[in-house]
Amino acid sequence: MKIRILFLLAAGFFLLAGSVFDEKPPVRARHVVVIGVDGMSPNGIQNAETPFMDAMRKNGSWAFHAQAILPSSSSPNWASMIMGAGPEKHGITSNAWQRRKHEQEPVCQGKWGTFPTIFALLREQRPKAFSAIYHDWFSFGRLVEPGVTSRKLNTAGYRETTRAACIGIRLHKPELTFIHLDLCDHAGHKFGHGTPEYYRSVALADKMIGKILKALQQAKILEETVVLVTSDHGGIGKGHGGETMEEVEIPWIISGPGVKKDHEITTPFKTYHTAATLAWLLGVTPHECWDGKPVLEAFNE
Repeated sequence: MKIRILFLLAAGFFLLAGSVFDEKPPVRARHVVVIGVDGMSPNGIQNAETPFMDAMRKNGSWAFHAQAILPSSSSPNWASMIMGAGPEKHGITSNAWQRRKHEQEPVCQGKWGTFPTIFALLREQRPKAFSAIYHDWFSFGRLVEPGVTSRKLNTAGYRETTRAACIGIRLHKPELTFIHLDLCDHAGHKFGHGTPEYYRSVALADKMIGKILKALQQAKILEETVVLVTSDHGGIGKGHGGETMEEVEIPWIISGPGVKKDHEITTPFKTYHTAATLAWLLGVTPHECWDGKPVLEAFNE
């Protein structure tokens, strides 16, 4: 009799433990929008007219000392931002990377054959969630597993990208939206970082951010949306890809429900912590190969 009771108690314990261990993480934000402005440096924001990003900083948390990974090039950094790890794991080491033509294999592969992105994990764990990518730079699209997003659109130029994203937000109210704008990188390469033309491109990017915020308001989801503005790298002279702080330091500005207001983040972190933060907000369990951790200092929780 005693043995039977002990067996039942043990079975009950393991069932209870299993239910606890299998418990899904909470959804902390109904909608998340990431606006990635290619080549936009903290210096650019500090020296340009940026009323919308200034308002986001006042109403949210921000860092001007977040760091890109090396090399400070676009593909490795956009990949790290959405993959939760650096090139030594995901294998995207340069802009020359292609899905079927690359030197380094990823240390982990998801069901789509590449290192898992936040979009793939969201599709696997919350299959009914609507996710969307609108990208100005054509090559951004190849970094994301085919078919994992509900919508993926490459458009010609930052204005069209912004317009398409605003339409998509109003129509679909996605749980996760990623918007890539390329104008600051173009200005940096053509005119040089720190030039009046470069600062004007940052001001234009800020206007696009304002349009996206307005679309969220029109969709009646602004109050329940976490918005993150960041970049892949900065720049020096007319280039980037090196190890200077001008190239490596990136802005990271976040606002929305649950985010601390008017708070400068002092905890050091790299761009691959962005993916982990998105997963934490969306109630997605990070992949075991990810190195990133959520930037918890930004939140009230």
